[in-house]
Amino acid sequence: MSTTAHKITFVDPEGTETVAPADPSKTLLEIAEEHGVKLGSACGGVCACSSCHVYVRAGDASLPEMEDAEEDRLDMGFDVQPASRLGCQVKPGDCDLKVEISRESIETWYNEHPERRAEQK
Repeated sequence: MSTTAHKITFVDPEGTETVAPADPSKTLLEIAEEHGVKLGSACGGVCACSSCHVYVRAGDASLPEMEDAEEDRLDMGFDVQPASRLGCQVKPGDCDLKVEISRESIETWYNEHPERRAEQK
């Protein structure tokens, strides 16, 4: 059993980078919320929207394959790319990840937190 602690580096469209421990029992969305990362969650993380749309830029080979429900929801997203995933559906694998938050997601986050809109870049 490996004792190496893996990490997730979240990068948002505003240029903010947040590094968080990769807890394999939690989704990217749950980890982001615990560490103050601006990742949208309009449906509350139940795969009913695409507001937690991210791009996995490194470490994607360690992630489980996308299931049909996630693929169907991503069809609703903006600027979907081969690296696109939904943060509410992905749990970290066994290596470090670099996750870029989509513009769609951060805009949703500001809509969910209107008191923080003055911070928007």
